[in-house]
Amino acid sequence: MTLYIDGDALPNLLKPILLRSIERLEIPTRVVANKRITIGDSSHVEYLIVDQGADQADDRIVELLEPGDLVITADIPLADRVLSAGGHAIDHRGDRYTPDNIKERLALRNLMDAIRESGEITRGPKAFTAKDAHAFANQLNRFFQERR
Repeated sequence: MTLYIDGDALPNLLKPILLRSIERLEIPTRVVANKRITIGDSSHVEYLIVDQGADQADDRIVELLEPGDLVITADIPLADRVLSAGGHAIDHRGDRYTPDNIKERLALRNLMDAIRESGEITRGPKAFTAKDAHAFANQLNRFFQERR
């Protein structure tokens, strides 16, 4: 299994959590972004920088992904593509994307995009907190324990 990290919007609070898991479990990891994103030094981590542009990092992750790989992302369309390719995905707040919930989340995301495009002002996501980081760490640990 390879761990892919969609680095474009990765909260800083998650970096030490991810690095500890990567080191402890010796997980091959690729951080993919359109600029240098560092989660820390590890012989298990490879940094891939892609061209600027919409979905460049997403396309690269899906291109490299093999069934059973895990992707850390808050990007719902990317998570949908990952699941369709046989991979697994967890968002930054510790929610696991599944075949049972991804279509609903994608539809809600698309609805909110349409509302914003119509000129409606909507609130952005709530601020990322230590509680979110804790929920992420718990979900990540559960995922790896299931794979043992």
